[in-house]
Amino acid sequence: MSESQHGRADLNSLHVEASSPLPTRHGTFEVYVFRYDDDPDKEHLAIVSGGVRGASDVAVRVHSECLTSEVLGSLKCDCREQLEFSLGYIARQSPGVVLYLRQEGRGIGLTNKIRAYALQSHGVDTVDANRQLGLPDDTRRYESAAAMLEHLGVRSVRLLTNNPEKISALRALGVVVRERVPVLIEPNAHSRGYLRTKVVRMNHSLPQVAAAYTDAK
Repeated sequence: MSESQHGRADLNSLHVEASSPLPTRHGTFEVYVFRYDDDPDKEHLAIVSGGVRGASDVAVRVHSECLTSEVLGSLKCDCREQLEFSLGYIARQSPGVVLYLRQEGRGIGLTNKIRAYALQSHGVDTVDANRQLGLPDDTRRYESAAAMLEHLGVRSVRLLTNNPEKISALRALGVVVRERVPVLIEPNAHSRGYLRTKVVRMNHSLPQVAAAYTDAK
């Protein structure tokens, strides 16, 4: 997975807790539960389709937990749709991996995420809501993701993401990213503002949102 020792994932910090086949509506995956020493209270998942060990240019989604969307069906973001898209994609494009990281709300946790939602309900965007709470824009880390890919034996990836900074972060940890695969979800009336903020203030590549934003100016 790593082209050099610089930034290489620390496999000694990674622990495999359990694994099992899991049938889903997208197909049957092999699911691994990991713990990483820097975040021992969190159980991260690798959801694997096909034989990834030793494989190059594997389709990979590094996805951060979003309970409000994925469990409660919130319409404020596109996280659930991105996860569903990614699971379907790796099943079709096998081999592939979805890494499900337990870092809710771009890493600020569920309580602060709901506090930020309360501010957003009064017209504050997601970036300024975090800042008003004294929180960073994004506290997510990807050491565990890099170590999981190393453990699985993935040599290089095609990353399913709209976020160029995620690519940079993974490359800094030694992950060989060959290509970016867009995950484009049609906005709804509740998510449009959030996705526009991602484009304008967080440098995400969402051409359908950017075009609508430009037309509205």
